[in-house]
Amino acid sequence: MALKIVRNDITKMNTEAIVNTANEKPVVGPGVDTAVYKAEGYDELLKYRKEEIGSVPEGEVFITPGFGLAARYIIHAVSPLYQDGCSGEELKLRSCYRKSLRLAKSKGIRSIAFPLISTGSFGYPKEEGMLIAVDEINAFLLGSEMEIYLVVFDDKASSLGGKLYPGLEEYIDRHYVERRVREEYDRDFSYSRGSAARPSFRAEREPAASSNARAGKKERDSFFSSFRRRRQEPDGDNAAAGSFAANIPAPKQEDYTEADSFPVGASVAGSAYDFEDEDEYLDFSSKHESRLQERMSHLSDTFSQYLLYLIESKHMTNAEVYKRAIVDKKIFSKIKNNVNYHPQKLTALCLCVGAKLNLDESRDLLARAGYALSPCDKTDIIFSYFIENEIYDMIELDIQLEEHDLPCIIA
Repeated sequence: MALKIVRNDITKMNTEAIVNTANEKPVVGPGVDTAVYKAEGYDELLKYRKEEIGSVPEGEVFITPGFGLAARYIIHAVSPLYQDGCSGEELKLRSCYRKSLRLAKSKGIRSIAFPLISTGSFGYPKEEGMLIAVDEINAFLLGSEMEIYLVVFDDKASSLGGKLYPGLEEYIDRHYVERRVREEYDRDFSYSRGSAARPSFRAEREPAASSNARAGKKERDSFFSSFRRRRQEPDGDNAAAGSFAANIPAPKQEDYTEADSFPVGASVAGSAYDFEDEDEYLDFSSKHESRLQERMSHLSDTFSQYLLYLIESKHMTNAEVYKRAIVDKKIFSKIKNNVNYHPQKLTALCLCVGAKLNLDESRDLLARAGYALSPCDKTDIIFSYFIENEIYDMIELDIQLEEHDLPCIIA
């Protein structure tokens, strides 16, 4: 069986066991711990913890009945308090997942739901916590069968999900559904043009008024095109047109305000049009010329070279980027150390999120690996939406992929 990431309240998960983030001492902590105690019967569970369990060190686990929960068991993982990332927190966090899964297997549990242990009130960085969770769960699933859920639920995630979903649906409709309709439209129209036996798709769907409007537009375009040509060529056979053009008074300089563009016929370099604010022009040069030259110097960069350049230009560290992208450190090392390394498209997309690139930067980086953001691929559209709206949250993005029945990346 496989790992699945869901947005839900862990106390409402219909699994045989859930995992709680517990304290060392028999007291109720904030976050998931409080939610679990309140949901199943606060006093009963706290009494059991004090009388039957007592104190338990960080990284260890214990099991209690589910009491009032839908789950039969609660596995309590004593979660490490994050300090600086160099005080053994990772080993203890890995131990929480590993020992919880082993304990569940020993009890014959076939389905279990985990929170993102330690990433709430215990302060562990969410992306790092997710990498550790996925790593340990996938390692367990290599040799065991169990239905495992990672449950993401907090005020931020819930709020983001509620705000994100309607906008994302509209974005998908605009970029995916309309593109599909347009492709079908063009296909049928092309077919109709090549076959006299079949009526035109365009004619079937457009009222006569639309056809008249097109005809009117064609006439206007033809008229103005002819008018412009006569003004430019007053001699020869079109003497009348030349006379007509000659009678049009030339625009006077005083007719133009500062907001207007320069008059027809004026030279940009001439006295008729000069930059009024030379300081502004020089300021633009000083601000942007060196940056433009720097960007031009990276025209021939490979994916690896350009990614590292973007990371440096945004004053990020490599670790920040691959952790936010939830990309394995080993894969990132291959990209960093091999200038010609060719990543998979999903890895490249995740790194666009990890490096907080805008849409143009993302397209540029992807192109260097031979990829493009397709308007006909829902995964690409969801990535585009997140990048365009500066939502650099891979966990939420993965949940949206799951909710749209697309293959997940993290799991």
